[in-house]
This record gives sequence, C-alpha cells and structure tokens, in this order.
Amino acid sequence: MRTAPVRRRRRRKAPAENRIGLGPEPYRGLKTTLCAGCGHNSISERIVECFFEMGIDPTQVVKLSGIGCSSKSPAYFLSMSHGFNSVHGRMPAVATGAVLANKNLLALGVSGDGDTASIGLGQFVHMMRRNVPVVYVIEDNGCYGLTKGQFSATAHLGSTTKSGIANELPPIDTCGLAVQLGATFVARSFSGDKKQLQAILKAALSHRGTAVLDVVSPCVTFNDHPGSTKSYKYVRANNVPLQSIGFVPHFDEIHVEGEFPPGTVREVEMHDGSLVRLEKLEEEYDPTDRIKALDRIELASEKGQILTGLLYVDTDAPSFTEMLNLDDTPIAQIGQDRLRPPKRALDEVMAELA
Repeated sequence: MRTAPVRRRRRRKAPAENRIGLGPEPYRGLKTTLCAGCGHNSISERIVECFFEMGIDPTQVVKLSGIGCSSKSPAYFLSMSHGFNSVHGRMPAVATGAVLANKNLLALGVSGDGDTASIGLGQFVHMMRRNVPVVYVIEDNGCYGLTKGQFSATAHLGSTTKSGIANELPPIDTCGLAVQLGATFVARSFSGDKKQLQAILKAALSHRGTAVLDVVSPCVTFNDHPGSTKSYKYVRANNVPLQSIGFVPHFDEIHVEGEFPPGTVREVEMHDGSLVRLEKLEEEYDPTDRIKALDRIELASEKGQILTGLLYVDTDAPSFTEMLNLDDTPIAQIGQDRLRPPKRALDEVMAELA
C-alpha cells in the first residue's frame, strides 16, 4: 500500500540583517546564569528580538539595573550597549542621570518587584512623577529569589511560600501606582505570553516618556507552586487580556479613520509617530482614560485576576527632558568652554551677593 508523502511546513527564516544592516548577534549577551525555566530569561529573549526587529542601534542604548535576579538580566542582552548595575533600589536615580547627561540615548531599566516596590519605592515614585524617558521593565515574581523566596511587596494577600506560609499583607500594584503618579505608558504582561509581550515592548520602546511594563515572571525555584498567585499555572488560569495587541513600527505606519465600535481596531499614536494597534474584545476600553485604567486595575485585583495589556497611555504629556528645556546638544557632549563659567561671570555673581 502506497502512502502519500507527508508535507512539512517550512519555517520562515528570520532575516539575516535588520533595517540598519545588523544581524542578531550584536543584540545578544552572555549566557544566562539564572535558573533553567526562569521567566526572566524569556523577557531577555523578547528584548533581543524586539531591538533587532525594530532596528535600534545597540550602541545608542543604555541599560540599567539595581540588585536581584532581575538585575542580572542586562548581562544577557545587548552586549554592545552601555550598562550600569547600580545598588539596590537606586536604578531610577542612575537612569535619570544618564538620560539628563545624554538625552539621545535610549534608556532601558530592568528591575524586580523587590528592587522596585520595597527598597526602591521612593526612587520609583519620583521617576514616575517626572515622566523620565525610560523604558522601565519590572520582572515581577512576587518573591526575593536571591534570598530563598521570601514574599516581596507585590505578593498577593493569601498567597503562600513553598513551605506553606501565607502572606498576610496586601500587595503594592506597581501598575496602579505608576498610573496614579504620572507615568505616561503603563502595561502589564506575562513572561510566557510571547506575542503580547513583544507587541507591548515594541510600543514602549517608541514612547517618549516613562514607560512602565510590569511582567509577571514566575520564579521556578521558589514561587512556582500551587499556592502562588504568580506561578505559571495561576497566571494562565487567571490572566484577563484587555485587548489583542499588535504593534505597527514607525517605519511602516497604518492609519485607521472613522468610528471605533467593539470588534474593530484603534491605533494609539506614540510621540514619534509610531502606533500601538489595539483590537477591542468584549468591551470598549480606552487606554487614554486614566480613571478607567485605575478602575479596571482595582476591579481585576478584587476578582483575583491579573489584568494584562496596555492599561494606560498619554502621548501629550511632556517628558522630563522636555520640561527642563535642555540644550539640543547632550550635556555629555558639551565642551568645557560652555560648561565652565569664566572668572568674570563668577565675579559678577559674587558682587551681586555682596
């Protein structure tokens, strides 16, 4: 008996070079030393893919982090970029200084839930209210992975450790806090949702302001068990996507005109003209409505659900560098003749104070 030959689908090969003529290698980093299966590694992979596909020059990127498992991640991507691993919780201050010194650099900060919501909370607060142009990725696993899995400030009430101890404190919702404090791009995703995370990350990279992306990233060693609300199984069962998201990069724009009824597409324009493409699902959701965003975040929390997608975006608010009206030439590139006042200028100041 003759059987018909099996036709195998050919996988589409990734392009050898991107739009600026670089291959994937300059976007990669060192081999990871994190636990096998760690969600943080998936985030690093998405960062490599997005930067390559968008054709961002890695030498014009500064990557910053604090302390913790998450803060090791920048070693695993963008090996040709500038980098600074700061002290625990102080990444926002270092990122702000880097952006003010050279506003032409694209700043990518990677932090953890402990690094952000505990020791670094004061730093996080002021970065949000200033709208510093930084993509701020929170790798959120609800625990302290480097110190044996204690609860972090984002752990949900009633969730348990691997040993069965229950968390008795309410969580800090970094997305809700970011919206309240002034961040102009706020989203949440899941490290295991490749398509959604890619789209949101690409949109965040095109936003000119503080873009906060809280990524639920299960800790396979200490926090991926039945009692955890940040485990792979729990998130997949309780993930409520706001919208089906795609991203249209700025070098290939698509415009939609007319009404925007449920089931159709709405595009949210970024500062540089690039767009986030949103598809409405079961209800009308306007990501530019700040009050609606806060309401939906709180409602999802009450139901024990994890709301993912683009929660809030404001394309009109000025960034911190725009508020300061900085010179067109980055401070790092201004010569001493302009930065250092002459003796005559100092004498005039002293005379006025006499």
